[in-house]
Amino acid sequence: MDSVDSLCGSCRQGELEFDMARSYGLYAGNLRKAILHLKFYGREYLGHRLGALLARAWEALPEPDSAIVAPVPLHPSRRRERGFNQAELLARGLVRSLRKEGRLHGLRLVAGSLRRIRATVPQVGLSVSARRENVSGVFSVGRPEDVRNRTVVVVDDVMTTGATLSACAAALKRAGAARVLALSLARATPQFPDMGALELTSPIDELRHN
Repeated sequence: MDSVDSLCGSCRQGELEFDMARSYGLYAGNLRKAILHLKFYGREYLGHRLGALLARAWEALPEPDSAIVAPVPLHPSRRRERGFNQAELLARGLVRSLRKEGRLHGLRLVAGSLRRIRATVPQVGLSVSARRENVSGVFSVGRPEDVRNRTVVVVDDVMTTGATLSACAAALKRAGAARVLALSLARATPQFPDMGALELTSPIDELRHN
């Protein structure tokens, strides 16, 4: 949903809980390689660098004056295994970049309010209906006062069907959020699916976004 004027079929039919979604680019080429380096090869330093790219996608959102930025959470067991939450690194890079540019000084990152309350299998390879079932009821808001009557921007690395971001939005709205906007670094499509990790041969220093 990286076009301002276009909506996918699910959005047009009102099947997703978030109010708007935007992505920086397509999940392909060097952007995909960079995301895989971050997630599966422990390149944590890429998180803030890639998060800064989200500032460009932010420009397509109706910029709220006092938004809450909430990364999609990992289950504690997955976070321990990986050592970090890539969505949180991206969110921190986004907020840092916007503040550095002198924009939205009141922007708040709330990393711990949105929680994943049970572990799930990876979404990669699941059908649309299976993705929705996999994340149904998975998220909760631990501190509703953080989001009540606020606009919340939920950040993730890749958006495919929107099921995960929609489940997050549903939990946030149950907790009283006024509006939920979804912001992802990359948008997977049938032409550029969200396949799993590859053997990456490109030196990381040569990676550039498309």
